[in-house]
Amino acid sequence: MTLTPGLRAQLLIMVEMEDTAKRIGSGDVPVLATPRLLALAEAATVRAVERHLAPGETSVGTRVELEHLAASPLGAHVQVGVELTEVDGRRLVFAFEAHDQHTVVGKGTIERVVVDRAKFLARAIR
Repeated sequence: MTLTPGLRAQLLIMVEMEDTAKRIGSGDVPVLATPRLLALAEAATVRAVERHLAPGETSVGTRVELEHLAASPLGAHVQVGVELTEVDGRRLVFAFEAHDQHTVVGKGTIERVVVDRAKFLARAIR
């Protein structure tokens, strides 16, 4: 595993109806849903580390802090950037920030843990 602070990744989406609070059920307005913002940030953390994990390893989310600061309407382009800020053994801490064309729409931290995929799945099935 060659994970060091400073690894980065970005995702860019255009907000579509499937991304909205109204469609996801986290509200009744057609703007980027908070759960969708979180999913995008988590996907970016996966992207940041996937090439640096050993065969058979993956990472799983364990903790999230998220501030959803501004609404992004249908058609808005939202870019989510993440940076690995801390590596403590198998524990990884990321900072993330999301922007649309006008402002910061969200920010926070995500913690993940590197695990052996097969062992993790075996424990999950119980």
